[in-house]
Amino acid sequence: MDHTITCERERVLIIGAAGRDFHNFNVYFRGNPKYEVVCFTATQIPKIEGRCYPPSLSGHLYPAGIPIFPETELEKLVKLHRVQRCVLSYSDLNNQTVMNIANRVMTAGADFGLLGPENTWLRSRKPVIAVTAVRTGCGKSQTSRYVAKLLRDAGLNPVAVRHPMPYGDLAKQAVQRFTSYEDLEKHEVTLEEREEYEMHIAKGTTVYAGVDYAAILRDAEKEADVVIWDGGNNDFPFYAPDLWICVADPFRAGHEELYYPGSVNFRRAQVIVINKANSAPKDQVDRVIAAAKRLNPTAKIVLGISEVNADDPAKITGKAVLCIDDGPTLTHGEMPFGAGKIACEKYKAGKIVDPRPYAVGSLKAVLEKWKHLEWAGSGLTLPAMGYYAEQLKDLKDTIEATPCDTVLVATPMDLNRLLHLNKTFVNVTYELVDGEGLKLSEPVNAWIKSIKH
Repeated sequence: MDHTITCERERVLIIGAAGRDFHNFNVYFRGNPKYEVVCFTATQIPKIEGRCYPPSLSGHLYPAGIPIFPETELEKLVKLHRVQRCVLSYSDLNNQTVMNIANRVMTAGADFGLLGPENTWLRSRKPVIAVTAVRTGCGKSQTSRYVAKLLRDAGLNPVAVRHPMPYGDLAKQAVQRFTSYEDLEKHEVTLEEREEYEMHIAKGTTVYAGVDYAAILRDAEKEADVVIWDGGNNDFPFYAPDLWICVADPFRAGHEELYYPGSVNFRRAQVIVINKANSAPKDQVDRVIAAAKRLNPTAKIVLGISEVNADDPAKITGKAVLCIDDGPTLTHGEMPFGAGKIACEKYKAGKIVDPRPYAVGSLKAVLEKWKHLEWAGSGLTLPAMGYYAEQLKDLKDTIEATPCDTVLVATPMDLNRLLHLNKTFVNVTYELVDGEGLKLSEPVNAWIKSIKH
């Protein structure tokens, strides 16, 4: 008599956006015979659905890979594939949106779930500093650069591992290492990836990114004294941090309780950096300080200044300026303006030009979708969108068609190097500098001292 007990694998759908979803699969589901991941869904980033998570990454239980469908088909997919559980695996969502997705899932007949840090962390043999945020566009990258400089000043070699942005061939993008502009070309990165990598490279920090963050960590550990987890959106770290920093934005005071999973970062970090304290209204800075003391009373609170500088201010003063700002910050990050507006105020621009009448193709659709970009009648910024070749062309055509004296490039990458603009342009940079009170260097240097002894 056969007493073999067979257990049917739980059928799982991972709801994602080409980042956290793949990591959750790799760490929690891949190779786990209890589960069968039938598909991924994708949203937030254009043209990332319709692909397949390849067999080279999906493991022996998935010899044909795993299909990726649009999130708009969620209910249909749950019914078609007899899905038993959906796992939400992307970030920068307000709490209401999280519950709306849960309601959609349960209405379709499946359970809904989330995976927390402890179930998805990888542990490094090297010390890890994680830089995370409450929302997209708080200033994680400038904070990571600040931390990298402190490590170099202490005689340590930092390596930055960036949250994934694999929007191309996933198998080819499994492990990527960047030390030069030539590496950016070799890996055919998008404009959005350049925004995250270029400044690190310019300052001599090696950057890793990709899809398989266990393999990435093994490579990064070979050359790093300290690994900097350079977070994306408002996601929590993929690597277990020894020092956890969360950056908050007082222009979006209150979001530290309203957005998933940024609220996790805010509540768990050992250091909270309230950035832009020099330009945000004081009452909003005070609101974030109060929230930090209430929600994370043991965290050290640092006031940071996001210092905005132009390489040629004369091209701004008194001029008609078209502002180009970081795309994710302005779109799903929901900021109504970026560093371009701050630079225009600092250097007394004559006016900010509205690009809406001149926007073409996908850029026109972006401006129509994200209505919050209007600045109460004072103009509009243009998000630097370039997820695919046609969108890059739309961006260039929109810039070229907009009448202005100066194109103010306030996105953190060399846009002219990519687009070869036929207009006068000025580059704006922004770096974290210390504000009043506790300096970020104090807790970071204390931590560095602790790992050296």
